[in-house]
Amino acid sequence: MQPDLSFSIFTVIVLIYSVVMHEVAHGYAAYALGDPTAKIAKRLTLNPFRHVDLWGTIIIPALLVITHSPFLFGYAKPVPYNPFNLRNQRWGESIVAVAGVATNFILALIFAGITRFAYAHGAVLYGDLASMVVLTNLFLGFFNLIPIPPLDGYTFLRGLLPLKSAMAFREFEDRVRQGGFLTLFVFLIVFSYFLSGPFDLLVMWVFRILIGQ
Repeated sequence: MQPDLSFSIFTVIVLIYSVVMHEVAHGYAAYALGDPTAKIAKRLTLNPFRHVDLWGTIIIPALLVITHSPFLFGYAKPVPYNPFNLRNQRWGESIVAVAGVATNFILALIFAGITRFAYAHGAVLYGDLASMVVLTNLFLGFFNLIPIPPLDGYTFLRGLLPLKSAMAFREFEDRVRQGGFLTLFVFLIVFSYFLSGPFDLLVMWVFRILIGQ
């Protein structure tokens, strides 16, 4: 198998597991706050087959990697939760939302340490592989912080607002969700043309700091 192809396959696998862990983190956060919905649905598992979305977890990530896209994106089937079951009604949804992003950043930090260790000991291949985990999770973490529905940044922001404003934000989010895949496609086009440049600079800046290069 050619090295470039092997690296592309590895990147897709990393992206799949990163988005799965992101979603599972949402479920565990909700469960910790008193909502058993994800547990009942058997979604508190790292088994990717319970989370895979054909387009978001396989096709789109594969196309982005194969075409050497300047940004990485993917998503799994959202882990279900009932916000009305959360013990903390004031901050609960914000905590659940930020749990996924926090997981990606924690993974980035852990593998940044592995990357530094590998490079310091001359294990360049392992360092390159670990650095891809760092880069992938930084992209996912920062991307999901964008305050546009249905991304976590929007949910986090909505959870911090007063009730009346939060309800208006939720109604707007519901309308966006009704657009389904078409809305996602339009957003990705807009993002790639207008935001991917500065976004990529931010991610690469943090990436170089973490791996020490």
